[in-house]
Amino acid sequence: MIQNTARPRGRPRNFDEGEALEKATQVFWLKGYDGVTIDDLVAGMGVGRPSLYFFFGDKRTLFLRVLRTYAENKSALAAQALLSPQALRDSLAGFLRYAVESATEKGSAPGCLLGCVAPLVNDAEVRQFLQKAEAAAAALVERRFRDGINAGEIPSDFPVTARARQVMDFTLGLAMRARIGTPRKTLLKDAEEAADLVLLPRRGNAAPDH
Repeated sequence: MIQNTARPRGRPRNFDEGEALEKATQVFWLKGYDGVTIDDLVAGMGVGRPSLYFFFGDKRTLFLRVLRTYAENKSALAAQALLSPQALRDSLAGFLRYAVESATEKGSAPGCLLGCVAPLVNDAEVRQFLQKAEAAAAALVERRFRDGINAGEIPSDFPVTARARQVMDFTLGLAMRARIGTPRKTLLKDAEEAADLVLLPRRGNAAPDH
């Protein structure tokens, strides 16, 4: 779990902390964790080296904070799309479209910081954070499937756990394809088709997993 790094008192701040964190996100996103130097962060965030260490800590501490902030912001918007008062298929499509829109946002590096950059960092705390973030997102999708069962939109034996994992695989795949330059229009079309695929009837007589 990411440590709570309290900011020391006493040094005046002459920059917007949220804006500086967003700029740090872009630096890590563009160069990857290992490729980023403190000089890169100083230049990209628009803060002096002493202020960077004083308010944000070293590179690792800053990266963990960037991950937490990024995940909180993205997960809130993703949940809003998924839990919207629409039909299940439309909610899933909205969730997958958001993954594409976020990964192809104008003015930002393509892809997803959690899916395309952070997994390459050889750090146990980063891996633990990613595992928890993925599990939380999958649980949210499962919750939407169960709501769909209760509403009669899908049958009671719908394999919610397996299909939730499938949705997460689709979101990761869409982000990776955005990272390598696949056009947004193509990815949005694929997101719509993925929503239909996820809701296909189960095959065989395997026991339900929900």
